[in-house]
Amino acid sequence: MTPVSRAVDALIGQYQVRLSPRKGYSCAHRVAHGGASCSGAVRELVRGRGVARALVPTVTRFVACYQAARLLMASDVRGVCCCGPIPIPFRF
Repeated sequence: MTPVSRAVDALIGQYQVRLSPRKGYSCAHRVAHGGASCSGAVRELVRGRGVARALVPTVTRFVACYQAARLLMASDVRGVCCCGPIPIPFRF
């Protein structure tokens, strides 16, 4: 991995360890479809491809997360997501 990829990987890791558990919810994509959260998926992309080659798949993932959030908005479950105040179920 390049130094930039290592730095981005470390930043995502710190987010996952320090910030994500404190917010108490997961991203809409994970809630709607299962699998890795957006931070986990992006971290794997950066590790496997590097920052530059992970850019387009990262944007694609965030768009998919936004679409999942809109899908969940149609439900009656309420919560907060990284994409704003949208309804998502909490999973612990």
